Amino acid sequence: MKKYLKSYGIAFIIVLIYAFIKLPVLRLDFTSGFTTLILFFVLAGIIDMMFDRSSNTSKLAKNNFIIALILLALVVIVPFFITTPILHANAYRNLIGEVSESEFTEDVSPVNVNDIRIVDEDMAMKLGEKKIGEIPAIGSVSQLGTFHIQSVNGELYWIAPLVHRDIIKWITNLDGTDGYVMVSATDPQDVRLVQSLDGKPIKIKYQPEAYFLQDLHRYLYVKGVVNYGMTEFTLEVDDNGRPYWVVTLYDHKVGFSGSDAVGVAILDAQTGDLNVYDIENTPKWVDRIQPESLVINQIKDWGLYVKGFINSVFSEEGVLVPTEGASLVYGDDGKSYWYTGITSSGGDESTVGFMLVDSRTKEAKLYMQTGATETAAMTSAEGKVQEKNYDATFPVMYNIYGTPTYVCALKDKAGLVKSVAFISVEDYSVLGVGDNKKEALAAYKDALEAEGDDLKFETDVDNIELTDTIERINADVQSGSTTYYFTLKDNNKFIFKGTSKISNELPITNIGDNVTITYTKTDATTINITKFINNSILDKSSNKDKEDNSTQESKDNKENSSTKN
Repeated sequence: MKKYLKSYGIAFIIVLIYAFIKLPVLRLDFTSGFTTLILFFVLAGIIDMMFDRSSNTSKLAKNNFIIALILLALVVIVPFFITTPILHANAYRNLIGEVSESEFTEDVSPVNVNDIRIVDEDMAMKLGEKKIGEIPAIGSVSQLGTFHIQSVNGELYWIAPLVHRDIIKWITNLDGTDGYVMVSATDPQDVRLVQSLDGKPIKIKYQPEAYFLQDLHRYLYVKGVVNYGMTEFTLEVDDNGRPYWVVTLYDHKVGFSGSDAVGVAILDAQTGDLNVYDIENTPKWVDRIQPESLVINQIKDWGLYVKGFINSVFSEEGVLVPTEGASLVYGDDGKSYWYTGITSSGGDESTVGFMLVDSRTKEAKLYMQTGATETAAMTSAEGKVQEKNYDATFPVMYNIYGTPTYVCALKDKAGLVKSVAFISVEDYSVLGVGDNKKEALAAYKDALEAEGDDLKFETDVDNIELTDTIERINADVQSGSTTYYFTLKDNNKFIFKGTSKISNELPITNIGDNVTITYTKTDATTINITKFINNSILDKSSNKDKEDNSTQESKDNKENSSTKN
């Protein structure tokens, strides 16, 4: 008996170390728990044989090996019958839940041009690295983690934590790294390194790049999150700027597969305080509960098994597949949605529609809107400025003038945004490109009108029109492009700017001219104008016409008088 206890005890200690390293999920629909159990019985049998010097294998060792073989057979055979899509195609198709068809313009509100994203993850990384590079003391011990986009107080930001560079840097900074970086998704000039909150320094102590009990996954496991799978380790900040790790918890709905989110674990990145929530009770500031990978896999299964497993392999009749890539988009209601195009099996540059999936509740809506794929739209935008050899970012869809529209940035080889493109989803040959969002939107409007489209101008609800006198005006030339800056007499708290593409009257405007301008409502003090009319130029032209008419009338009168005489 003592020998048996010793064998099991040593095996248990070894398996405990294994579990601390591998972090197996301890629930019946995950194979990792069974694998750990098999390892325990095999080790117990081997250790018992080592203690038993007799020529015959001990009874305990034989029993352990038999139990291990039975478990192994169960892990290999049983999962096939309860998991394979051959037998459970319908269960896989229904993982996404009910997919309802809807109208694009009813669900997706028009967007303010200032809220359109032009900064992608790659550019956010470059801007973030440049920011921390300005402080050598930070850049030498830390690096940027993964960026995730999220809404903070109604504004979109890419946010990434500072993480340890290696184990040596971790050992010398056990209190954590110095904060996180925020990059505006709409304004590449807005880059922040947040190192303190309420006068206290921020320390990201728990993170994926730490070790032992400061390793994020391991810390959650030791704290009791052992009975769910964990994925999507995202640093999100609440509306006060406090950093938390939001980790999706999932289980399996189809045997040992069919991963489906059931809630989140929210960990204070500084103190290690942990709270676990189901989907319904997750705090409102959390943007994503449903990770992209799980949602896209469920959309694939929904489209693939539309007529069962056999059809998905052989005829592929009616099979739908998501297009390459997905993006997180934000609605007018402040909610976030996973967006992906939907195309028929074997489709190339065209889509049959697109899908929006609520990133919290997983509510899915399908919009039957034929058009171009994201890749085709990117190619069209690059072709518009092919002489500049720009690269398009993955587009985000918006409601622009009541039209489903892809918007993407065009970057040079250094990764800097040089232009913005608006591309019609329905016809990717209809597009507008400009040096900034306002110019691109104006060009896109012209392109839509040229096609005879019936435009809806809900996007102009926040437009403000002013008539005032020019107080100061000057031109700024950068990289061959001229921007005109001016102030107004009665609205001198703001600086307005625009180019000759907005109006050819801007370059010939002088101090004292009466002008009418239009711009989109914003909290900024330097404002891009969308329309510009110089009333003084029009008045002068009108007066000149009147003078010319008066002179002509005078001449006619004199001629008539001479004739009479």
